[in-house]
Amino acid sequence: MPFTVTGAFDDGATYSVQVTGRADRPVIGSHRATALVELHQSRPVSLSPTGPVRAVTGDDEATVLAVLREHTHVVEEGPGAPRRARVPE
Repeated sequence: MPFTVTGAFDDGATYSVQVTGRADRPVIGSHRATALVELHQSRPVSLSPTGPVRAVTGDDEATVLAVLREHTHVVEEGPGAPRRARVPE
């Protein structure tokens, strides 16, 4: 199920994308966020601070969101976004 993610890069540039769950076009909206996800295709990413680790694939919404969380400041995730485990403090 597609969902929207809004965030910012380290340089302050903001983005809003739709995570589609499609292997051929995992992210729609921001060219920069799209390039970021494409750059990390097939690379391992941790789904939460404690794992598990999976390879990034366009049709895996959780790994696409994990890339955005790891490399940008995610401000808001729309309805339908996969949730990651919380680490007890």
